[in-house]
Amino acid sequence: MSANDLTPLQLRRKGLEALRDALGVVGMVRFLQQFDQGSRDYTRDRNQLLEDVTIEDVMEQIRQNRDRKS
Repeated sequence: MSANDLTPLQLRRKGLEALRDALGVVGMVRFLQQFDQGSRDYTRDRNQLLEDVTIEDVMEQIRQNRDRKS
């Protein structure tokens, strides 16, 4: 099942499970705490997070996603 086919609740649960499996419970909590401590300014946080991402990076990710669906 694709992430696009999941409800928001299902997607959240699967995401949390993936984080737990990859990082363990403590690592998952530490990872999630990074987002709870944001500046509350989504635009500024987003710009900082994506400042090194180029349009080429975005296009490559789109191509990879399309190839997986084919």
